[in-house]
Amino acid sequence: MKSASALLLACLISTLLSCKTEYQKLEEDELSSGKVENELYLGLELGMTKKQFYETCWELNHKGILTNGPSELSVEYSLKMPSDKPAKMRFYPKFHKDKIYLMPIEFSYDGWAPWNEDLNADKLLEDTINLFEEWYGKGFIEVSNKDRSQVAFVKMDGNRRIRVFKKHLSSVRAEIVDLPVQKMTE
Repeated sequence: MKSASALLLACLISTLLSCKTEYQKLEEDELSSGKVENELYLGLELGMTKKQFYETCWELNHKGILTNGPSELSVEYSLKMPSDKPAKMRFYPKFHKDKIYLMPIEFSYDGWAPWNEDLNADKLLEDTINLFEEWYGKGFIEVSNKDRSQVAFVKMDGNRRIRVFKKHLSSVRAEIVDLPVQKMTE
């Protein structure tokens, strides 16, 4: 009788464990790997202090690579997307204990207009994922809520999670986070 109960319990646990989503499995595997990936872009990294962030941006500004963005707390980078379309990338990090743990980024095509189908958010999303695959490698997976009203593309490398999703008709948002630090702050 005890072996039948043990077998039933093992089957129940196995069933519960198999209910994890692809994303949950990915997150669990990557966080347990012990791998640490802090690279962002342009010499910026997760874990940089505010002072290091400002110094790096200042140097890139003097080289003409970065400029001030349209709002008080934003940095702007003009770039060509993989489709060869010009775009703007605007960002400003969030800090925890004086170190970058989250880098929200907003992308928009130059010259976007509602009637210009070639510059819509669907194409920008695809372009952004292609850019990030150039920078961080392949491996983005699609995740969504049950009714698919919210869809994002996610990649994890150890501690670093990258999410990319449409924000608006004209923009795509990406968030690169040191996930263990984010989980501590919640």
